Amino acid sequence: MRTLLALFILFASCTSEKKQNIDFTTVFERSNGTETATYQEAITYYQNLADTYSEISIEGIGETDSGEPLHIVTLNPGGNFNFENIKNSKRVLLINNGIHPGESDGIDATMMLYRDIANGKIESPKNTVLVTIPIYNVGGSLNRNSTTRTNQNGPKDYGFRGNARNYDLNRDFIKADTKNARTFATIFHKVKPDVFIDNHVSNGADYQYTLTHLFTQHNKLGEELGNYLHTQMMPSLEEKLRKKELDITPYVNVFNRLPEKGFSQFMDSPRYSTGYTTLWNTLGMMVETHMLKPYKQRVEGTYELMKSMIEIIEQDGDKINELRRNTFQSNKKVKSYTVDWTIDTTKTSTLNFKGYEGSMIPSEITGENRLKFDRTKPFAKETSYRNHFTPKTKIDVPKAYIIPQGWHNVIELLELNQVEMTCFEKDTTFTVESYKIEDYKTRTNPYEGHYLHYNTKVSTTSQQVTFKKGDYHVNTSQPAFRYLMETLEPQAPDSFFNWNFFDTILQQKEGFSPYVWEDKAKELLKRNPRLQINLNVKKSYDKEFANNWYAQLDWLHKQSPNYEKVHMQYPVYRVK
Repeated sequence: MRTLLALFILFASCTSEKKQNIDFTTVFERSNGTETATYQEAITYYQNLADTYSEISIEGIGETDSGEPLHIVTLNPGGNFNFENIKNSKRVLLINNGIHPGESDGIDATMMLYRDIANGKIESPKNTVLVTIPIYNVGGSLNRNSTTRTNQNGPKDYGFRGNARNYDLNRDFIKADTKNARTFATIFHKVKPDVFIDNHVSNGADYQYTLTHLFTQHNKLGEELGNYLHTQMMPSLEEKLRKKELDITPYVNVFNRLPEKGFSQFMDSPRYSTGYTTLWNTLGMMVETHMLKPYKQRVEGTYELMKSMIEIIEQDGDKINELRRNTFQSNKKVKSYTVDWTIDTTKTSTLNFKGYEGSMIPSEITGENRLKFDRTKPFAKETSYRNHFTPKTKIDVPKAYIIPQGWHNVIELLELNQVEMTCFEKDTTFTVESYKIEDYKTRTNPYEGHYLHYNTKVSTTSQQVTFKKGDYHVNTSQPAFRYLMETLEPQAPDSFFNWNFFDTILQQKEGFSPYVWEDKAKELLKRNPRLQINLNVKKSYDKEFANNWYAQLDWLHKQSPNYEKVHMQYPVYRVK
């Protein structure tokens, strides 16, 4: 017995000593700020941290398109990693890294941040739990190179923007074509973050700032939560960084032109990470470091920004919790919802923008004018910034949606996003609002695996529809309210309709042979004199129609009982 006890003590001693001897210097630090960790180096680093410090846990959550798992790493000084319990007393900050693995600043900054909190270099947050996805785009991270980030100043080697199936994951959150996006949804609804940070590196103009921020657009968040984000959280972050001599400005949303001429806030629709997370009233921001600044400077700036955000959450945690809770409650009383926004040209902010003099000079390659910045001529100029948006398209909020069970691809995404639904236990007849797709445009170039629709217009009728046992009834008075409005209303830019989920309704399945329909159409017109008048009127003002015999027959067919009811019929119904 004594021998066994002695062996146990010796083993425990060796294990403890081994943990203490782990070198937690990052690849970034060892290379003096010129290199970034690989996927395996990052995961091994966090596994070692979790083995050494009880306040850190690493967990594989689900699959990615690469075949490698997606991890979350949680830092909670109390050592409690049960998120159901955590939410009762603490706020959660979710940090996403490596969505574009060539933009690797956050990968290295977060590794150091976790270590420095765990070893006591940074004071441990008392009321904030940190959760990070070490590298979200695993497939892109494994596809390393040193050339594709044409505009970027370091690191030496990095991952590629496209994932294992060449998707840009920061366009996939609503449509969820990738395993990565579906696992992210699982993570998001597991941890239910109060605040979300997605770390990036910018493209665009040249200017003096290392750091820029892209907070989610505040108008769409609602009055209380949006005002807090816009007038308190954002200015507080800017001020904390300014005290560290780290100037920051809003994301410089320009391409190949001078930013001091003015620019607008980027509207993060739900295809983007912060657009998706704020559908559940999470306060979201992207960090966009400046591509041309040295890598070491960018990583250190990202590190300090995340530290500052933790300080804000520590200070305002109760307020953030209350505002989010109030917003979930107020959403239940909303009568109309804005699904599309446009820049409010009547409201602007003024930035004291720190840039470099730029000019258009003749290109030695093309002979046309090209943009050139002169870093020997820095300036600070008042610049117009349009950061207010106004409703473009408003929709009356229904009491519920009804979705036929055959649209299982839609149902699967609703289930993934924890939408509360019930199935009819028997065939049921409802009076519902029904949409007919009247018009839409389609992009001529492929975009993230789709030919996206836009400028969608619908007409509305009220009718009785009998739904089958197993069809889904989805009440809008629930936490997923905004998600439902943004995905199920066809006019919303990132609706499931616009992402091609319902394209089969756009193709007519039954037609006619002209020589057969000609005789039937003649009988139809005899029985319906009003239809004959309408045909004549249309021919009188639409010359193209008047000169197209097939178009005339087709128009008549669409006015007849022979025309299939499902063509252009949006299959999701609204209960008022």
